[in-house]
Amino acid sequence: MIALDARARGTGTAFTAARIVFGGWFLFSGVEYFTPFDLQPLGNTPLAREFTLALIHSGLFAWIKVMEVIVALLVLANRAVLPAALACVPLNIVIGYWNFVLDPGVVEYAFGVVTLLLNAILLWPWRREITGLLRW
Repeated sequence: MIALDARARGTGTAFTAARIVFGGWFLFSGVEYFTPFDLQPLGNTPLAREFTLALIHSGLFAWIKVMEVIVALLVLANRAVLPAALACVPLNIVIGYWNFVLDPGVVEYAFGVVTLLLNAILLWPWRREITGLLRW
C-alpha cells in the first residue's frame, strides 16, 4: 500500500527543500499568469513563441496554470505530494521539451534540468511503489 502520510515519507532535508522551491516556483508561475504583470516568457525562438501562443490562444495554458497553482498549494502544504508530483510529470516533460528543444539556451537548460530534478526528488520517497506501476 502506498503511504501518503507526510509523517511516513518525505521528511528529509532534500525533500523539504525541493518541496518548498518547487511549490513556490509553481505557485508564482501559476498565479502570475492571472495578474496584469505579463511576466510569462514566450520564448526566444519563433517555434517556442508559436507553441506558447498556441497554448495561450487555445485556452489550454490557463488550465495548465490552474493545475500549477493546485499542485503548488498541495506540495507546499505537504499534503497529497505523491499525486501532485505525479500529476506534474507530463507537464514537466513538456516544460523540459520547451527548454531543451524549442527554446535552447543556458538559462533554459538550467530551468529544464531543475524542474525535472525537483519533480524527481518529490517522487523519490515512493520510488518502489512507482516502479511497481511500470510493470506489465
